[in-house]
Amino acid sequence: MKLVDEAGALACMRHAQNRVVTVAVDRMTFKHPIEIGDLVILEAVVSYVGRTSMEAEVQVYAENPVSGKRMQTNTAYLVYVALDAEGNPVEVPDLILETEEERRRFNAGKFRQESRLAQL
Repeated sequence: MKLVDEAGALACMRHAQNRVVTVAVDRMTFKHPIEIGDLVILEAVVSYVGRTSMEAEVQVYAENPVSGKRMQTNTAYLVYVALDAEGNPVEVPDLILETEEERRRFNAGKFRQESRLAQL
């Protein structure tokens, strides 16, 4: 989980050009185990942005370094808030959605964010 949180935070920091703090982890469901000796590969993208918050989608893969076989182990969704130098929330740039996949990911993230807010 630590690696997933760090990967998501880095993607969001790059987008916001500010430091971020983790505010939520939606879920982390493992489809396949990560075996001892496997390489752990993380791919993080900013999937949704609000005014000061961002959602990161983090894909986790395990790769056998001998055979090269790679399996997706899980997907995690985390929410971060961008902070200014004084630690106050700061507005983040909009996402530029260029592909159908980016639009699909954004819309799914918007739905998840609305669901999170409804539970407060």
